[in-house]
Amino acid sequence: MQTIINRLEKHQAFFEKISRNIYLMAIKDGFLAAMPIILFSSIFILLSNIPPLIGIKIPVELNAWFNKIYNYTMGFVGFYVAGTTAKALTGSMNKRMKGGKFLNNTSTAIAAMVGFMLLAIGTSKSGNYLPTFFGTQGILSAFVAAFVTVHVYKFCVQRDLTIKMPKEVPGAISQNFRDIIPFGFATLIFSGIDVLVRLWLKVPFGAMIATLLGPIFKGAESYPGMMLIWFLIPMFWFLGIHGPSVVKPALESALFGNTTANLALFKAGNFPFHALTENFGNFVGELGGTGATFVVPFIFIFLMKSKQLKAIGKASIIPVMFAVNEPLLFGAPIILNPYFLIPFVVAPMVNVVIGKAFIDLQLMHGFMYVLSWALPGPIGAFLDTNFQWSAIVLMIILLAVDTLIYLPFVKAYDVSLLEHEKAVDAKLATETATTQPQTTVQNESASQTVATQVEAPEKLTKQLRVLVLCAGGGTSEQLANALTTGAKQYDEPIVASAGAYGAHHDILPNYDLVVLAPQVRTYYQDLKAETDPLHIKLVATKGQQYIALTRDPKKALEFIITNFKTQTTPE
Repeated sequence: MQTIINRLEKHQAFFEKISRNIYLMAIKDGFLAAMPIILFSSIFILLSNIPPLIGIKIPVELNAWFNKIYNYTMGFVGFYVAGTTAKALTGSMNKRMKGGKFLNNTSTAIAAMVGFMLLAIGTSKSGNYLPTFFGTQGILSAFVAAFVTVHVYKFCVQRDLTIKMPKEVPGAISQNFRDIIPFGFATLIFSGIDVLVRLWLKVPFGAMIATLLGPIFKGAESYPGMMLIWFLIPMFWFLGIHGPSVVKPALESALFGNTTANLALFKAGNFPFHALTENFGNFVGELGGTGATFVVPFIFIFLMKSKQLKAIGKASIIPVMFAVNEPLLFGAPIILNPYFLIPFVVAPMVNVVIGKAFIDLQLMHGFMYVLSWALPGPIGAFLDTNFQWSAIVLMIILLAVDTLIYLPFVKAYDVSLLEHEKAVDAKLATETATTQPQTTVQNESASQTVATQVEAPEKLTKQLRVLVLCAGGGTSEQLANALTTGAKQYDEPIVASAGAYGAHHDILPNYDLVVLAPQVRTYYQDLKAETDPLHIKLVATKGQQYIALTRDPKKALEFIITNFKTQTTPE
């Protein structure tokens, strides 16, 4: 087992390079920016569909209002994602521009949305826009529009193919004129592609992509395909690389498109049969977070004997229930721990096979809504299948199976920890017995040493604004809360906020110090390129260190003040 881990670690740099690919990051960040739209719209589709199930008749006008909000939010998500993805990619591309040149992210976002309209949207004979590809079905067109737009802008700006205004013209107006040529080129390119594809296939570009990539998506939704997906996600995480950020961007179109397709099938009176959906991954494949760790804290608390595992279980049980399992991953630890490799990658694979079988046998609907990933898995599955009790049965089965998968490996780890704890206790007992007469003197000396080592730094004289970034905003919120608590307790002028890496670009100038969580530590150099010009200090944390800070407001406060006064870099 250790040999396998060693071989995988040799390729860690390659895996990190994949996770930092600017196009995959743009897809992830583009979707992240659109998530408020997606999650908000799900409320109204639930309001439209749930009341009839319990015998409540919704007035026609009210139901039409619910549907209108949904149609103009989730129904246009492809259009919105074209802009957010282009803006995210522009941010990454600007870091690579030389000679002080840069791309206007507002202009690239607008141009990409125009390109999306030209590539994906058709009109009826009466001249009305057809809604088919505005939503999730048009997401692939959104990505193409974003990528092509940014490269056209880069080509034009690098070669000074812009309209230059006299120096007397205000900068904002000059920028608008500089963007005319790249905007025009991008628009003409998309218009040309649209004409060629329609002449060739008589369909919009969006339909062509869906047709060409259909077999790939079909293969991804097979049992081997889904097992591979939910093998790679935890495997990357096991190596310390945020797995969903590497694997899921290539599947976003299928994950959200299948969700929309399931809802359409359900409304038409048909069985929603798609298993490969966004929330199927969240509530089944990643039940309790990557690695299907929902049951692990319970195993630690009730079935293990070591003090370490019981303590980690108690500290992580609530976060894991809400799919924030970093306290468990770094606290146990699970990351790079040979005892956990097999259950960590096998449990998700088994979960998706059982879950897909439930859908294929029509024991349970495919998931048809986009709900928050942070919902506890059993609740999320029950809601997402339109209140099917069979979803609860599935959850019970998965929890039992995951327990059986994890238990022998956790037990083996528990035995090793017990031996270590006994050895430590025996050593302490021996040292206490042999040094008892000198206890007073040694205690005084130790007290002085500790006081010297942990002496609190000088208090801040002005407000310090801190931004904590993690992959999804979960553990960063825990550290931000610890800092807020510590600031109130010790009267320090610190204001802490949490965020997700990738959604930080616009808010970055508002902060004085940025803290990177361990799961996004690999982005340190990329973020440093953003923070240095703004004179913002940056610090990256390690696994157990980070988890300890989230639990101790005083230590979190001291860590922040010390790092603000003496800039640190990752080892």
